[in-house]
Amino acid sequence: MHDHASQEQLAPPTVAEIFIGFLTLGLTAFGGALPLARREIVERRKWLSPDEFVDLLGLCQFLPGGNVINLSVAVGMKFRGVAGALAGLLGLIVGPSLIVIGLGVLYQRTHQDPHIRHLFAGLAAAAAGLLVSMAIKVAWPLRHKLSMAAVAALAFIGIALLRLPLLPVMLVLTPVSIFVASRVNREVKPEGKPEVKPEVKPEVKRGESQ
Repeated sequence: MHDHASQEQLAPPTVAEIFIGFLTLGLTAFGGALPLARREIVERRKWLSPDEFVDLLGLCQFLPGGNVINLSVAVGMKFRGVAGALAGLLGLIVGPSLIVIGLGVLYQRTHQDPHIRHLFAGLAAAAAGLLVSMAIKVAWPLRHKLSMAAVAALAFIGIALLRLPLLPVMLVLTPVSIFVASRVNREVKPEGKPEVKPEVKPEVKRGESQ
């Protein structure tokens, strides 16, 4: 059974809840937003199941632009249409934009300080750890879908090991992934109660019953 079948999902979020959710994400996503996006959307607020998050993230990675920005628009559009998409986008970028402007002014004055350099080196290491953690959580549901895991492994080999350009790899593997996903979904049948056939009693003749 899929992971999302065992996860209790809440009612669809309102426009205000979408704005607040992505505002919280934008203000707390230090060093990498995708790991915290999964925690906020799937684990904390339960807007999406793990499988739905993986599917939506795959679509967002294929589209141009930042993955988290695309994700905010996609999640908002899924639940509340255009208004939800705008709420997710604005919520995600308003807080960080104001902070970045303020820190940019401060950084111009202190970037030569060795303590500041050490601080940014530590933040980079923490960001790498967050990305590794998110990759494990995103790939974990694929352990029951070997064909989908094989497609993911091919993408990793092509992009990370062979250093192939992202766009050609996505153009080749996306149709393959869609075909494999359709086959997997076709093979999965909902679990139901076994059909109970009515018991047929043997016909008793009148002569035999006397």
